[in-house]
Amino acid sequence: MPDENPLLTNAAIWFAADGFDPATKGINGRRVAGESFLRGFFQHGAVDQFVSLSHTSSDHAGFAAMARAAGVTRPLRAVPLHLPGQLAPVDVVYYPSPIDPRECWRRAPYGGAAWALCGVTHTTATRAVMNAVFDLRSAPQMPWDAVICTSTAVQASLRTLMELAEAHLGQRFPGAVLPARPLLPVIPLGVHTQDFQPDPAAGQALRDRLGAAPADVVVSCIARLTPDEKFDPFPLFLALEAAAPALAAKGGRFHLALCGQFLDPAWSAAFAAGAARLMPSVGYHFLNGGDAAERNATLSGSDVFVFPIDNLQETFGLAPIEAMAAGLPVIVSDWDGMKETVTPDVGIRIPTELPRAGEVTHLSLRHLGGTDSYLQYLGQMSALTRIDVGAMTRALVRLGTDADLRARMGAAGRARAVALYDWRVIIPQMQALWGEQAALLAHARTKGGPLVAKADGNRLPTGPAPDRMFASYPSLPAPDLAVRRLRAVALGTRPDIVETFALRRYIASRRLIETTDRLQAILATYSAAGDAGATLAEAVTASGIPRPIVARATLWLLKYHFLEEAA
Repeated sequence: MPDENPLLTNAAIWFAADGFDPATKGINGRRVAGESFLRGFFQHGAVDQFVSLSHTSSDHAGFAAMARAAGVTRPLRAVPLHLPGQLAPVDVVYYPSPIDPRECWRRAPYGGAAWALCGVTHTTATRAVMNAVFDLRSAPQMPWDAVICTSTAVQASLRTLMELAEAHLGQRFPGAVLPARPLLPVIPLGVHTQDFQPDPAAGQALRDRLGAAPADVVVSCIARLTPDEKFDPFPLFLALEAAAPALAAKGGRFHLALCGQFLDPAWSAAFAAGAARLMPSVGYHFLNGGDAAERNATLSGSDVFVFPIDNLQETFGLAPIEAMAAGLPVIVSDWDGMKETVTPDVGIRIPTELPRAGEVTHLSLRHLGGTDSYLQYLGQMSALTRIDVGAMTRALVRLGTDADLRARMGAAGRARAVALYDWRVIIPQMQALWGEQAALLAHARTKGGPLVAKADGNRLPTGPAPDRMFASYPSLPAPDLAVRRLRAVALGTRPDIVETFALRRYIASRRLIETTDRLQAILATYSAAGDAGATLAEAVTASGIPRPIVARATLWLLKYHFLEEAA
């Protein structure tokens, strides 16, 4: 499908299975969103070809397999990560998380305007992300780079991190002029709304399995089941029990269906015990969220979807969008992305409250210093984050006792999901951003200046060339290969290159310096020179192999005494 809109452009996908393949790497929000985006891009991207940028051939193969599974017939092009000069004519690289500063340094030897980087937010609560944002402001990040913020709330958190980083750098280096920040556009995550069409038969089968009578109301939640990384269930249990008499007066009973996975088995017992003690009037059911059919049945058989998030790990809230696409009314916490996705016509937002300034500084310091793990930090903050139980009770009563309201909200939610959050709507927004980045690049290339200059790859401060950083390690500086004459050593009965490679396990351990075929070809050029030997330049001419490869191979041959200095 050729580009029809000149504002749309392509991006190479920085592909590693960890960012896009929940089936093999494990289900979490980041991978589910990555896989969903990639399918959306394959289906709705207005591009002539799909380009992958990866470390290994297996990653390129994984990208190609996902493309084939999505029905892609357009060309695929694989660019090795160590040869990014092959990206052209694509001008943007899409990274499946906030931009890793290493990608800025990887670009630097090719010039700041060689390509633009585009990342996307997931959580901003980890030390790794916080450090990455700080490092990004001191790395060769360019104003045409972008980090997509999936909500205005997470955009504000990123801005806070950058403001704090800039304030520190300004104090540390008075008078320093910082470059412009990356672009921080707000573009929500998307879903494939057609995937969430209710299946009435599966829904009724689920209700029968739960023992839910026609007058009963099934309240469901699809999420990772842990208070550390998603939500504390006890406020929800309390609200359901408080709402139960109102539904009982109409001859019905609430059922709570939690569809997810207990990655820590201890939480399974804790959830069940809490439910038995805090909401004895409510049916409690655990469903396997790792089963796609079970997730579909949950959405198809439910009356109301709840998502009472109280956790800093969350930044958007994809599950309520999926529930809306399935035609369910939603009750969510008034938290980060859900402030924008859930409007009064499609659901009810429950007020939340964080501790006041200064009351939890010790927790951030314990997390920063490593005293508390990430999960401890999240769990402690969840314990201090209020979600209004009274308001949640009133929402459950309102929706639980009014089937017509549920139907109206569900229909409005379905329409909202299709109109605003389907990938056919989101992908063009992303491509328009990539087009803006490409336009900024084009202007910068025309203007020139220090931002587009190529950095010396030998002098990158985060990874200088070993010969520069470790020059004091060896006994003497290396002799100049350009003038040194080297000759082949008679092997006698010792192993040749192929056997030496096997003994040293270079291929098995993936420590390949050069192929055995090239090493043998280069050694043959030195052998042909006889006892007088050959210089590096002569070996390059005789072998027809590029100089950098011959130079590295020559050092390897010297190391294993296939070569020695000619007399």
